[in-house]
Parts: sequence; structure tokens; C-alpha cells
Amino acid sequence: MFARFLILGLSMAKILKKEQLSDAVWRFRLHAPRIAGKRRAGQFIILRPREDSERIPLTIANADAGEGWIDIIFQAVGKTTMQLRDLAEGESVSDLAGPLGRPTHIEKFGRALCIGGGVGAAPLYPIVSALFAAGNDVTTIVGARTKGLVILEDDIKASSNRLMIATDDGTYGTRGFVSDVFKGLMGAGEKFDVAFVIGPVIMMKVTAALTVAAGIKTYASLNPIMIDGTGMCGGCRVTIGGQTKFACVDGPEFDASQIAWDEMVTRLNAYKSFETQARENYHACKIA
Repeated sequence: MFARFLILGLSMAKILKKEQLSDAVWRFRLHAPRIAGKRRAGQFIILRPREDSERIPLTIANADAGEGWIDIIFQAVGKTTMQLRDLAEGESVSDLAGPLGRPTHIEKFGRALCIGGGVGAAPLYPIVSALFAAGNDVTTIVGARTKGLVILEDDIKASSNRLMIATDDGTYGTRGFVSDVFKGLMGAGEKFDVAFVIGPVIMMKVTAALTVAAGIKTYASLNPIMIDGTGMCGGCRVTIGGQTKFACVDGPEFDASQIAWDEMVTRLNAYKSFETQARENYHACKIA
């Protein structure tokens, strides 16, 4: 894995396109031909916006091997993602390496259910596309707090046999959560052969519990807990089926029925105070 990291490591990857998708969500298109030629659904990259930035993992949302670009989508909520957001089109990120992580296992399962919450629609999109291209009947459910926060609707719709949207406040699609939409499908007697769930940890925990209880083989992507992305920091350590795994090198996708969800929630919350302080310090420096 480390050899791959070094071989495909890049520096000064140019921002070809910068696009704001919603209030705090951005899509950057980066010049990264070697990564674009290797990446598969479910994989991610590690980047540093500036030389003094922390390294952060971001899923490869899309790529074109012929044109040599990859798309990343991120929410500017912490210091490093804010530093990334503040870069302009035509500038370059300091460092970029990938593709990392185990690719999503794609085959013709039959009826596939893909569920994404919030910015989880970004890492969900390449999986939806790959499943659709493999000949699956794909039903996708995307959730957001309000209509203005729904992202990638057209992209996902183009690779789904059916797209259903839920918003917490009812401003678009079904009022409620993605789990409510799923319950409606089950109530209508629908059957699925596999499910992929990506989004905030609590959303994945609740939704995966429902899909697993319905007898659907379910995979959850543990991207939210990754930090360093190489397995060296230990921050993404999770318990899967009673065994210790690392989300960045053993995942990011795991059998949802085997994940120790409560343990992972506790681990994720351990970093909140540090993230808050770093964000506040960055705001203070910008104002000064």
C-alpha cells in the first residue's frame, strides 16, 4: 500500500475547475492523470491544500482517465477544508496522493439500493455509477436537511433507475429521513439484493440497522472517521466482527452488520474539541 502511495504521489495538482454545490459544499476538478487512470469506485485520495496544512482524505467522486482529471467534493467545516475552499481556480493543492483504500466490490447483484445522507451523496455517486454500469437495477435514496443542501441530483439520477429524495424539513421530496423512505419501500413489499449506505455516522447506524433487519446484505462506508489515510495514526481504528480494523487501509467499506457502531461514535466524538479549536483559530487569523 505504501509503495502505491509513493508511486502515485503528486505535488502541485492544479485546480482545473471550482464549483460551489451548496452552502458549504464545493467540487474541485484536479489535474491528476495517473490517479484518474487507476481509481475505482470507493477509493479516495489524500491531499494537503498548503505546505503547512494537515493531510485529509477525500473520496474520488468522479474521474476521466482520458482527460486526466479527478473530482473531489468536500464540505468546508474545518480548518483544512476551509484552506482548500480558499484556493482559487488555476491554483494548485500542495500535495496529492492516491488512489487509496479498497475499491467497492462491484458485480451484477440484481436490485441494488444506495442510500446517502448529506455530503455522503458525493462518495455514493461513483458507487451508484459503477453498479448501474454493471447492469444492476439501482434505487438511490438521497437525504439532506433542506432542498438547498441536496447535491449531485442530476448526476445520480442519470445513473439510477430510480432516485428518491428526502429532506428533514419537507422542502423537497419526502419529508423526513432516508430511513423513512426506506421504510416506505419495505412497506410496499420491495426487495433488494444489496445495499450501500454512506453519510453521517448516526445516519448510517440507524439506516443500516433497518436494511440488515430486512435481510439485505449491507455495506457502510466509514469515510467520516478517517484522518491520516495510511493506517499510521490509528485514529480510524474500528471493531469489525470482533476484530480490529483500520477504515483507511482495510476499508473504507465494511459489512454493516459487523460494525461496532457505538464504539465508532465514541471515537469520532473524541476529536470534536480539537476540530472546533482549529476552526476558530483559522477564522481568527482570517479576520486579523
